Amino acid sequence: MPPLLLELAPLAAPTALERLQSRATGLDPAEVEARRARFGPNQVAHEQHEALPMQLVRRLLNPLNVLLLGLAGVSVAMRDHEAAAMIVAMVFLSVTLALVQERRSSAAAGRLRAMVRTTAMVLRPARAAAGESPPGPPVELPIDRLVPGDIVHLSAGDMIPADLRLIAAKDLFVNQAPLTGESLPVEKQAEPSTPAAPEIAALANVCFMGTTVVSGSATGVIALTGERAYFGGVAHVVAAARAPSSFDKGVDRFAWLMIRFILVMAPLVFVINGLTKGDWVEALLFATAVAVGLTPEMLPMIVTVNLAKGAIAMSRRKVIVKRLNAIQDFGAMDVLCTDKTGTLTQDRVILERHVDLFGHDSDEVLLDAYLNSAYQSGLRNLLDVAVLERGDAEALAARTRGSRKIDEVPFDFERRRMSVAVDLNGQHRLICKGAVEEVFAVSAWGRAGGETVPLDASHRDLLMQTVEALNAEGFRVVAVATKELPPEQQVCGVADERDLTLMGYVAFLDPPKESAARAIAELAAHGIEVKVLTGDNDVVTRKICREVGLGVTRTVVGSEFEAAAPDERAALVREAQVFAKLTPMQKAAVIETLQAQGHVVGFLGDGINDGPALKAADVGISVDSAVDIAKESADIILLEKSLQALDQGVIEGRKVFGNVVKYIRMGASSNFGNMFSVIGASAWLPFLPMAPVQVLTNNLLYDFSQTAIPTDNVDEEYLAKPRRWEIGNIGRYMLFIGPISSLFDYATYFTMYYLFGARTPGQAALFQTGWFVESLLSQTLIIHVIRTRRLAFVESRASVPLMLTGLAACAVGIWLPYSPFRQALGFRHLPSGYWPLLAAMLAAYLVLTHLMKTWFHRRFGLD
Repeated sequence: MPPLLLELAPLAAPTALERLQSRATGLDPAEVEARRARFGPNQVAHEQHEALPMQLVRRLLNPLNVLLLGLAGVSVAMRDHEAAAMIVAMVFLSVTLALVQERRSSAAAGRLRAMVRTTAMVLRPARAAAGESPPGPPVELPIDRLVPGDIVHLSAGDMIPADLRLIAAKDLFVNQAPLTGESLPVEKQAEPSTPAAPEIAALANVCFMGTTVVSGSATGVIALTGERAYFGGVAHVVAAARAPSSFDKGVDRFAWLMIRFILVMAPLVFVINGLTKGDWVEALLFATAVAVGLTPEMLPMIVTVNLAKGAIAMSRRKVIVKRLNAIQDFGAMDVLCTDKTGTLTQDRVILERHVDLFGHDSDEVLLDAYLNSAYQSGLRNLLDVAVLERGDAEALAARTRGSRKIDEVPFDFERRRMSVAVDLNGQHRLICKGAVEEVFAVSAWGRAGGETVPLDASHRDLLMQTVEALNAEGFRVVAVATKELPPEQQVCGVADERDLTLMGYVAFLDPPKESAARAIAELAAHGIEVKVLTGDNDVVTRKICREVGLGVTRTVVGSEFEAAAPDERAALVREAQVFAKLTPMQKAAVIETLQAQGHVVGFLGDGINDGPALKAADVGISVDSAVDIAKESADIILLEKSLQALDQGVIEGRKVFGNVVKYIRMGASSNFGNMFSVIGASAWLPFLPMAPVQVLTNNLLYDFSQTAIPTDNVDEEYLAKPRRWEIGNIGRYMLFIGPISSLFDYATYFTMYYLFGARTPGQAALFQTGWFVESLLSQTLIIHVIRTRRLAFVESRASVPLMLTGLAACAVGIWLPYSPFRQALGFRHLPSGYWPLLAAMLAAYLVLTHLMKTWFHRRFGLD
């Protein structure tokens, strides 16, 4: 625990300000700049960018590159300087390519993350002056610009921007789970307190960076920023990475599959060649080269570039990716849970009605609602804005001129109401506004037609008819109740919210969004089911859903879901499309129940109550205008709250997954086929089927041809449904497609051995050259067949960059036997009769692979 926080806790607020060399009006600009220069930006757990030399060293120390450099050292020891130079050149090219791609990807991801900023309300003086300066209005600043001594205002939904000492607080409850793991919020107060122990829980007047305000409001002075804050000291613990996604696990499983494959293959090739050729050094070089050739060393680069490319494409559609791997989860998503406000509706709330208990227009109800919205200091939502921005708002303001606020009881999601106490012309009144059921629960009286009558069960049933009629018309209804307070009462609390007089209702309309119906249809066409999770009324929600074309066969309210047993909950989430009147934890529970049934769940939310659900979802989605806690919890941020933007993001996610799988399918099937080819040739031939340096050259050219896979097109039918990682399908693909390449490798062996007489060690170079060219061209061209379910080159064409890199690799492979490098690489000129036979074999290979691929997809039902 930082000593400064323990020192500040027992001090009175003025003394704490003096200790931090601050004042209640805030710091002037000169002081801010001086402190920023001294303490640095307010950042913690910030991703450190490696310097270029360190990145280069890290790449060179990759086990694969160490292996290659070791092989180069062996070549030097054997005085094969040409091979050593070739291997070093390969390492240089490989490292340079990966380094350039990684830096581009990191820069792109950084630019995207910078588009989303978390801010704080900071008090700064209106002008710099000696002594006390008049306070200016709070200004909204990015949290990285805050310095020790700054005065910040906090309200519900705010993230605590730094370690701070409270100097004023009202019903403040803070969620400290990121630091303590405690799920329940804790109350904070501004009064001095002597901590019993140097623990977070003991500091009742200190708020910690990274925690969030659940309810209430406060003002505090910043004590510690950046790495000096408590959160900064434990950021490596609390900023732990998420559990690996199915995509991460799938990539890792494939990598380990290949490693196990190599651990069996390389020793076997070494032993076979050593025994049959008698040259154990050469056998070792060849086995090592084969191991390198079998390694999918381009996989990390392919994955990273694919994800970065997807993130950039999504940013053009106003979708910002905070966590790159969330792009693939986006593509795998098959259930989208969302609130209705702003997604199904226009997010343009209008106050349409203000009525008494029997549905008659009431100016008295409107005035009470106006006072409540005007004086509440917590998070001002769209309903408050609608009240304050009415056409007659100026007249209402004139009627309330001379009133003053006495106190308030902030909103929270358990009570679902908030109250303000005002002095209106000498009369002290508590005005409560909130969800109908919750306001009913604390009301003992009802007022209509100038009369106040007691409320009993029969009255409640009658009065609910007015609410239900408004709900049926699509209105969101908020109840308004009041209570006279003693003139001497200056402080109010939750206990004062009882024996209220129910005055009436204000009814709001949030019209359906015109694009929502089309967006829901597009999501359904792409295999995504939409479910609405809201704290709002179920009747209103059902009406909105019907208007936007979302079929509702079952609605579940929060109390019903809470009371259900686990197996009953599973049935509810399977059958229902609308979940209404949910608490924040109930939203998260609905998502977790869906996940337990094997669904990949996305959640779109922007409110304080959406934080738990955003964390629980496989893909947390929020909007740039959301409260801090929602933006911090989300993986993806929408600059425009639109389901259509989400659908476009889903498509990008599926493109990323599709292109990564292309590389993996190609690598797995090619390597499996090469196993049969290399083992058979090693046992049969009196010489190596390909020289070690040739194996490495082949591998380098093939890898180069695959670098453009992230740019490739993906067939529409592949994008039409959610995509998940299935290692079993990749294994089957490898078993069925891989051996086909071996058939044509053996055809090449027999062609070179029998037709062109390459049977003795003296003719080894001719044999090796023939197989080198066939092997390179076949595995480079076959990607065009594997990349699509359709007929390659006719019904589906690769992207131009992928075609160009493939053609370039093939051209270099054909040129090398005639190039100045042929002797260094051990190549020979190929006879003219080789080329038509090669063309025939390649054509047959492409046709046979297409037929097998088509059968495979039909047999195993793959798209």
